[in-house]
Amino acid sequence: MGHDGKVDRTWLYLSRDDLLTERLQAEQEGIDLSPFVAEFDSLLSQEEPDQRRAEALLDAIQTEPIREGYPFVEPNDLQNIRDECAMPVPTSDLGPRTSGLDLDRLHGTWLGRCCGCMLGKVTEGWRRPTMEGFLKDTGQWPLRGYISKGPSEEIRTKHGVAGRRFWIDDHREMPEDDDLNYTVSGFEILRRYGRDFTPDQVAQFWMSDIPILHVCTAERVAYKNFVNGVLPPASASFRNPYREWIGAQIRADFWGYANPGEPWKAAEFAWRDASISHVKNGIYGEMWAAAMIAAAFTAESPQGAIEAGLACIPQKSRLADALRRVIAWHGEGIDASEAQRRIHTEWDETRSHDWCHTISNAMIVAIALLWGEGDFGRTLCLAVETCFDTDCNGATSGSVLGAMQGASKLPKQWTEPLHDTLETGVQGYHRVSIKGMAERTMELTRRES
Repeated sequence: MGHDGKVDRTWLYLSRDDLLTERLQAEQEGIDLSPFVAEFDSLLSQEEPDQRRAEALLDAIQTEPIREGYPFVEPNDLQNIRDECAMPVPTSDLGPRTSGLDLDRLHGTWLGRCCGCMLGKVTEGWRRPTMEGFLKDTGQWPLRGYISKGPSEEIRTKHGVAGRRFWIDDHREMPEDDDLNYTVSGFEILRRYGRDFTPDQVAQFWMSDIPILHVCTAERVAYKNFVNGVLPPASASFRNPYREWIGAQIRADFWGYANPGEPWKAAEFAWRDASISHVKNGIYGEMWAAAMIAAAFTAESPQGAIEAGLACIPQKSRLADALRRVIAWHGEGIDASEAQRRIHTEWDETRSHDWCHTISNAMIVAIALLWGEGDFGRTLCLAVETCFDTDCNGATSGSVLGAMQGASKLPKQWTEPLHDTLETGVQGYHRVSIKGMAERTMELTRRES
């Protein structure tokens, strides 16, 4: 029940916003929606759309082919994804898994992810005017560290953030967040099922160990589908308007931790995880992030890690095209603020679909890593300053630099406020040591090698 005593039907019931999202999503996938315009308009005129008609509309759209002349090639199954990647999948990546396995770097990934997530957690949902306005009024712009609540309630009220939680002033730990719930879930899935875990086992784990209201958007729809007997991979596309949103990308990190120096293997693990709730670029976002993090254990630069991840997704996908454009922007020599401006020109932060899409947020992670130039704090701040899904982007960026630099080299101004403590909503891991999770990851990865 919600606080008002009503059942929370968010992301379980098709609202007008969900239909608007479906229309955008299907158009971007290359589906000709002209046969459905009248039905969309009719349903959108209703305050609460008729559920049977809305469900029938989504079902009909899923049967439509991609329009002729669509320039992208975006398969869902692993073999066809591999066929569309930059190079043949090697039998071995950069050597045995243990070649990149280093406790300090593993600790760095966990710790870096927590730091980035904590920085962005308080600002999740802020649009650019709120971000700049509040931080300027409290002397925190440009962003240089964790965000304080500022000197007065009056300033917080002015910017509409008076009710916010997760100010650094109020915490001595990394509080529960879905980004870290999924990282811990990845650890437990690997521990429980081994390196040959299947998509069905991931679905089983969710239902047995994660309460449904602890997951959001595409994950909540997929969870509902599991319960109703719609199993992977159909669970990803059945009546799921959020099928290319960021939810799978934020589940990527542990698959990189479990495969240090092996981006292709990390991407394969990510596919098994992503395919239960996402399609196309939703899947590729998790594969890219996992492969990038795996490569970061041995990469010489953030750009090297980004490009290693890029090699593991279909080269004619919208995500690959977007990431190549960000790399090209960096090559042009523009500054970070111009790169951020271009993101806000391409994507509308006031529209949920754009704000929470895989591609917009992957572009922001790439900007943070490229223009951050290996500076941990600057990278996290760029990921969060740009807005959109701030906690997710800060967390992924932190994982990459944590793997590259190791915990011992991460600045204490970022690491010490968390007091080596992570809280999660995953059974058996409600309050754990961050370093302890790194040690357990190392032990598990060695055992499974």
